[in-house]
Amino acid sequence: MGEKEELIRIKKALQNNIGKKVRLTARKGRKKSIVRQGIIEETFPSIFIVKLEGTLGQSGVSRRVSYSYTDILTKAIEVARC
Repeated sequence: MGEKEELIRIKKALQNNIGKKVRLTARKGRKKSIVRQGIIEETFPSIFIVKLEGTLGQSGVSRRVSYSYTDILTKAIEVARC
Protein backbone atom coordinates (compact mmCIF):
# COMPACT_ATOMS: atom_id res chain seq x y z
CA MET A 1 0.00 0.00 0.00
CA GLY A 2 1.37 3.42 -0.94
CA GLU A 3 1.87 6.31 1.41
CA LYS A 4 -0.98 8.33 -0.11
CA GLU A 5 -3.46 5.46 0.28
CA GLU A 6 -2.32 4.97 3.87
CA LEU A 7 -2.93 8.67 4.65
CA ILE A 8 -6.43 8.42 3.15
CA ARG A 9 -7.13 5.34 5.31
CA ILE A 10 -5.93 7.17 8.44
CA LYS A 11 -8.10 10.20 7.65
CA LYS A 12 -11.22 8.07 7.10
CA ALA A 13 -10.63 6.19 10.34
CA LEU A 14 -10.39 9.47 12.26
CA GLN A 15 -13.49 10.88 10.54
CA ASN A 16 -15.43 7.81 11.67
CA ASN A 17 -14.40 8.51 15.28
CA ILE A 18 -15.34 12.20 15.51
CA GLY A 19 -16.92 12.82 18.89
CA LYS A 20 -15.46 9.68 20.42
CA LYS A 21 -12.97 9.44 23.26
CA VAL A 22 -9.40 8.51 22.31
CA ARG A 23 -6.05 8.00 24.00
CA LEU A 24 -3.11 9.86 22.44
CA THR A 25 0.45 8.72 23.01
CA ALA A 26 2.96 11.33 21.83
CA ARG A 27 6.61 10.36 21.47
CA LYS A 28 8.86 13.06 22.92
CA GLY A 29 12.23 11.38 22.61
CA ARG A 30 13.85 7.98 22.71
CA LYS A 31 12.37 6.88 26.01
CA LYS A 32 9.86 9.59 26.82
CA SER A 33 6.22 9.61 25.81
CA ILE A 34 3.17 11.50 27.00
CA VAL A 35 -0.24 9.84 27.25
CA ARG A 36 -3.39 11.97 27.22
CA GLN A 37 -7.09 11.38 26.68
CA GLY A 38 -9.39 13.52 24.61
CA ILE A 39 -12.16 13.68 22.04
CA ILE A 40 -11.66 14.03 18.29
CA GLU A 41 -13.47 17.26 17.38
CA GLU A 42 -12.84 17.89 13.69
CA THR A 43 -10.90 16.68 10.69
CA PHE A 44 -9.53 18.85 7.90
CA PRO A 45 -7.64 18.00 4.70
CA SER A 46 -4.22 18.04 6.40
CA ILE A 47 -4.87 18.02 10.16
CA PHE A 48 -7.27 16.85 12.85
CA ILE A 49 -8.16 18.50 16.16
CA VAL A 50 -8.41 16.77 19.53
CA LYS A 51 -9.86 18.36 22.67
CA LEU A 52 -7.70 17.11 25.54
CA GLU A 53 -9.19 16.61 28.98
CA GLY A 54 -7.61 17.83 32.22
CA THR A 55 -4.19 18.79 30.88
CA LEU A 56 -1.36 20.34 32.86
CA GLY A 57 -2.41 18.64 36.08
CA GLN A 58 -5.50 20.83 36.44
CA SER A 59 -8.82 19.11 36.77
CA GLY A 60 -11.57 20.40 34.52
CA VAL A 61 -9.24 22.37 32.25
CA SER A 62 -9.22 21.27 28.62
CA ARG A 63 -7.09 22.29 25.67
CA ARG A 64 -7.39 21.83 21.91
CA VAL A 65 -4.42 20.50 19.94
CA SER A 66 -3.95 19.71 16.28
CA TYR A 67 -1.95 16.95 14.65
CA SER A 68 -1.28 16.03 11.06
CA TYR A 69 -2.12 12.67 9.56
CA THR A 70 1.59 12.18 8.83
CA ASP A 71 2.21 12.27 12.61
CA ILE A 72 0.32 8.98 12.80
CA LEU A 73 1.98 7.60 9.67
CA THR A 74 5.47 8.34 11.03
CA LYS A 75 4.46 7.06 14.49
CA ALA A 76 5.19 10.38 16.20
CA ILE A 77 1.78 9.86 17.85
CA GLU A 78 -0.51 6.90 18.35
CA VAL A 79 -4.28 7.18 18.59
CA ALA A 80 -6.41 4.47 20.22
CA ARG A 81 -10.08 4.44 21.19
CA CYS A 82 -10.81 4.30 24.91
